[in-house]
Amino acid sequence: MQKEKKVFIVPHSHWDREWYFTIEDSNLLLVENLDYLMDALEGDQAFDSYTFDGQISVIEEYLKIRPEQKERLKKLIKEKRIFVGPWYTQTDARLVHKESIIRNLLYGTRLAKDLGHCMNVGYLPDVFGQNAYLPSMFSEFEIEYSVLQRGVYTDQLNDNLNFMWTSPDGKKVKANNLLLGYGPGKFLTCDDTYYEECLLPMLQRLSDLNKNTNHLLFPSGGDQVLVRKGFTKVVESFNDKDQVHDYVLSDYESFMDEAWAECEFPNEIKGELIGCQKSRIHNTIGSQRYDIKKLNYEVEMLILNILEPLATIGEELGLKYPQAWLDNMWKLLFDVHAHDSIGGCNSDEVNQDILSRLTKVRRMAEGLINIIKKQLTKAISHHLKNENIFVTFNFLPEAYSGMVEATIFTKFAQFNIKNLAHDVLSFDIKAQECVSGGKQVIVTDKGEKEVKIPDYFRTVILFKASAVPPMGYATYLIEESDGSCSYITDCVETMIENESLKVTFNSFDVILTDKQTGTTIENFMTFENVADAGDSYDFSPLEGDLVITLTNAMLVRVEKSSHIERMTLRHEHAIPQDLNDRKQKKDSKTLEIETTLELIHDEAFIRVSHRICNTAHDHRVRVMIKTPIGHTDYSYADQGFSFIKRSTENPHFKGWKEKKFVEAPVPIYILENMVAVCDERITTALLTKGIKEFEVLPKTSQIALTLYRSVGLLGRDDLAWRPGRASGINNKIVHTPGAQLEKEMTFEYCIHLGLGAIKPEKLYALLNTYTTHYTTYQLQTLNTCEERLERFEIPYWIERLEAMHSLFSIDNPNVFMSVCKRSYVGDGIMIRLFNPTDTEQSTHITTEKKIIKTNLFEREQQALRNSITILPKGYITIKLK
Repeated sequence: MQKEKKVFIVPHSHWDREWYFTIEDSNLLLVENLDYLMDALEGDQAFDSYTFDGQISVIEEYLKIRPEQKERLKKLIKEKRIFVGPWYTQTDARLVHKESIIRNLLYGTRLAKDLGHCMNVGYLPDVFGQNAYLPSMFSEFEIEYSVLQRGVYTDQLNDNLNFMWTSPDGKKVKANNLLLGYGPGKFLTCDDTYYEECLLPMLQRLSDLNKNTNHLLFPSGGDQVLVRKGFTKVVESFNDKDQVHDYVLSDYESFMDEAWAECEFPNEIKGELIGCQKSRIHNTIGSQRYDIKKLNYEVEMLILNILEPLATIGEELGLKYPQAWLDNMWKLLFDVHAHDSIGGCNSDEVNQDILSRLTKVRRMAEGLINIIKKQLTKAISHHLKNENIFVTFNFLPEAYSGMVEATIFTKFAQFNIKNLAHDVLSFDIKAQECVSGGKQVIVTDKGEKEVKIPDYFRTVILFKASAVPPMGYATYLIEESDGSCSYITDCVETMIENESLKVTFNSFDVILTDKQTGTTIENFMTFENVADAGDSYDFSPLEGDLVITLTNAMLVRVEKSSHIERMTLRHEHAIPQDLNDRKQKKDSKTLEIETTLELIHDEAFIRVSHRICNTAHDHRVRVMIKTPIGHTDYSYADQGFSFIKRSTENPHFKGWKEKKFVEAPVPIYILENMVAVCDERITTALLTKGIKEFEVLPKTSQIALTLYRSVGLLGRDDLAWRPGRASGINNKIVHTPGAQLEKEMTFEYCIHLGLGAIKPEKLYALLNTYTTHYTTYQLQTLNTCEERLERFEIPYWIERLEAMHSLFSIDNPNVFMSVCKRSYVGDGIMIRLFNPTDTEQSTHITTEKKIIKTNLFEREQQALRNSITILPKGYITIKLK
């Protein structure tokens, strides 16, 4: 007899790489569990398959310890009895760079296919909200389906857990929402009580939200669980006693194949998924462990903006591409990017490991950059027959004309910089110091002898570069002289300005003036300090807490030169030491914030940095940027390849407790790099470096950037915005004093005011200026410590290079490049161009190479002409071959 409904029981393990336990703890369990899993599957052919969490990193870790098991494991993967991929690690895709997500999937899909099969499902069981571009990315990796838990509101489902999930660029993936999470069948048993009181009510709940299908998905697993050998007998028992449901042991691929073959589900859900009705997404996790977020940002930028494009240029000119090093670095980063890890909601021991991992990757990146720059510059000097040179490398696909910061070493304090036509270039000295040359030990016929080395000067300069070739470099000459240099010096003024903006200090008030519109904003920057009664997952307000606002600024200094003007301010206020002091309204610490505002010639924004030495506990610090917008209903922030629009007042917030939301849907959001508010007259945008969390206050349009949270517990019950149990760890308190962030921290962002409503292309262009896409190198022998590998001998693989070079270029300023690297298989250059605007854009690529369109998997699709068209909010991946 054919039964009414079919229940797909999917046995699986969800494998956290690290959390309140270390990665070593995880790997020890992993080896035991995978050994046991293979034995179980081979010993019971009726146990069809097991899903091992959709991340290939666990397989690589296992094979490091059990290399002799590789062929056995490959056989089970090829036969689809163990499902792996498509991720390398399950990244928290709202907290890392878009290219880090793509790279994670590139390694995951490639390595899984090498082992026999990559799961055809973008599996997202436990990440804290879903990036808007994930459907597009899955589609471009030839992944047909997605199965996800968190982020969907019930009213979005329209009574169907299956839906079409669509990205801003229009690409789609067939999706299923795990209504009951990934573990409803973790304790599956044929016990009658369990069957009647647990299983059947859960199946009824699933049926209620599957009106278009009789296929029900029932995941049966949990965190770090061991395979349940008795599942086959349990399934047989269910089938014997249940006349309605047909139970099968299965997998996510099979479920999606059958469900979607039976019915085309009409419901479409678009974009980012951050609903916290059924599953917590931890709205405020973007500000947890700022030190991890900031260091990860710096490392991502170092690899994506500098190392990979530099290495690509180097390979084209005759150097070896450091692929093995990059593989190692990316895999270390993928461990950092896993949910929990990048969230910072871990034990102190784990968070220290994460910081150490990031530091290790940064050291490798800096060392590789040092070697490649030196090898290329040496070859240029041979061509010019001149070693008094420094080179500026430009990693944008268009010529760069703008300010460049460089560190120069000379014998004398005064020097000139010239281009190859011997024109003297204008530059400012930002900092200069005389450095002791030290002593050199030489061996003579009378033994060792110490010889004094002359002192020299280390000078940080800011100079105006003109037309540095796209994806290439330009060479400059250094001429030591007695000429005069322009130093940045203290002055008695109370105002700084450039062509676009002016900042004035007037009796504790800091006033911002936009010269384009004549708009003036008084007291445009203040700070807010409140108690944080939350934990490592979530900020929580403290009942009865008084907001402390730092409004009165003190002027510390003003410095000016020909290209740069700088103002330093200080805000300070007495604050409580911890929650106990907050409750008693007792102030015993001082919050001191030193702010530097910097205006550089020709830049349409103010560079802002804050320095805070945190000594208090259990609090949150936000900078409040006043805008001229007035009331606003929406904010705009970048995610993936465009901006997404979010409501400043979440419509789901009213009555969230009565509706039994698991978390308050507060309108606090995560940004990738930028946030903006606008009306028809003006746009105010903040571009950040590692700051990930913001809120726009609708009545005033103030933009609140969370600088940091300071908390000391990994889990805490019954938060004001998160009722019920602590997240993750039940009945256990994990103290995390390191998460109080008692250290000195620096926060960086810039402020831009622009004419009219938001223009994404304008903001992405500003982002390219604000985030460094260049590097410099001086050929010199005075200093061997500035870059760690400078003192060592290296081979020089190239004999001569021209003094200027360009690899390729594009000609549309509305089109941007997000990556330039060698292809995965090493047969060409991969570039990704994107169009953040709402209209189709075309660009011409200047190159002598063949242009081939690929997908994100880097599978070649079609040859292209030099003119490329990119859809609105879309991207295109190209191989230059």
